[in-house]
Amino acid sequence: MNLPPLPPVGGEISGRSVVDVLSEQHRDLLALTDRLTTGEYQPEVASVLVATLSRHLSAEEQYLYPAIRAVVPGGDAIAERELAEDRDLLVLLSALERDREPGPVAEAVRRHVAADAEELFPLLMQMVPAEDMIRLGNRVETAEEAAPTRPHPRTPSTPPWNKVVDPALGVVDKLRDMITARKTYVRDL
Repeated sequence: MNLPPLPPVGGEISGRSVVDVLSEQHRDLLALTDRLTTGEYQPEVASVLVATLSRHLSAEEQYLYPAIRAVVPGGDAIAERELAEDRDLLVLLSALERDREPGPVAEAVRRHVAADAEELFPLLMQMVPAEDMIRLGNRVETAEEAAPTRPHPRTPSTPPWNKVVDPALGVVDKLRDMITARKTYVRDL
């Protein structure tokens, strides 16, 4: 893969791999969906789920799927399938806060997590060197922080345009969140 080198850190690789970063995010997403589907509908939990999942999907679209395309035989078909599922998930997220029906979102999140864990992550771990996995992990964390906090299913989902549009939408979304005092992180609950 064509990524710039890691800065020197005394000869040892440091940082978290993309699989570690995304797996942690998946655990958070599953915990939020469980919390949202248990008992009464909780608008603040729904808001945090929407924001967390919007950021997560944006980061995957910017770095995970291009990596799959680049290194996995048949990666284009896998990435296209994942992008289509992400678009469907963003549409469900758009309706969540309005319809207050978390079931379909929870099912889609569980499918997303299972597909990544069972198919994408093993392929990456098998085909990508550890240094590149760490580089991807760093980029995913950075992209997630700049990503939108609201679903935008009609925006570009492939590089280079999503790497331009998503941070711009992220700024707008974060301003809206600040003005409305919307909670967007698990730590805010």
